[in-house]
Amino acid sequence: MNSDYVWHMEDILDRYAEPEDPRYPQVCFDESPVQLTRETRQPIPAQPGQLARYDTEYKREGTANLFLFVQPRRGWRHVNVTPQRTKADFAQQMCLLVDDDFPRAERIRLVLDNPNTHTPAALYSVLPPAEARRILRKLEFHYTPKHGSWLNMAEIELNLLNSHCLDRRIASKELLESEVAAWNVDRNQQAATINWQFTTPQARIKLHRLYPSFQP
Repeated sequence: MNSDYVWHMEDILDRYAEPEDPRYPQVCFDESPVQLTRETRQPIPAQPGQLARYDTEYKREGTANLFLFVQPRRGWRHVNVTPQRTKADFAQQMCLLVDDDFPRAERIRLVLDNPNTHTPAALYSVLPPAEARRILRKLEFHYTPKHGSWLNMAEIELNLLNSHCLDRRIASKELLESEVAAWNVDRNQQAATINWQFTTPQARIKLHRLYPSFQP
């Protein structure tokens, strides 16, 4: 297990250490479920010296899903809201990434986690073979190891999204889309980047316990 973890970790860290090349953009991808909830009682507005107060009771209004792409060095991100997270949804996101977001790229180096929907086979299961192959020729998958999602910089961006605008009750998919779109525009206008510092040489020192013992 450790050797598999180390291989995937070093593969991703090496990708992060490479200089940015518009022909081969480095993009991180992640997803997150969102529970939609509605207030059952009108909140009490804030007053001088008193924060707004919300009742603990709420009504569930279903779920939605966030698909997030981020190009950490460029300071670009794109978030799509969907009702669910199926293989078809993943395939659609890959098509949008290739055809809408990076149509001029020769190959997109994509860092992503490895649930069973995040596979090349997912595209073949929902697209004609020629179309699936066309999209996959433009993608280069780099998977985080099991229990290694911290290596995916898209997780950092999702945490920021949650803390900035999803830390309250959102009752509908339409409101969720509006909040996420406004956040997306603001972050892109700021060209907010992620300054990743952890490198492969540092991993070999700080995470040496993960490396298989080697006897020369």
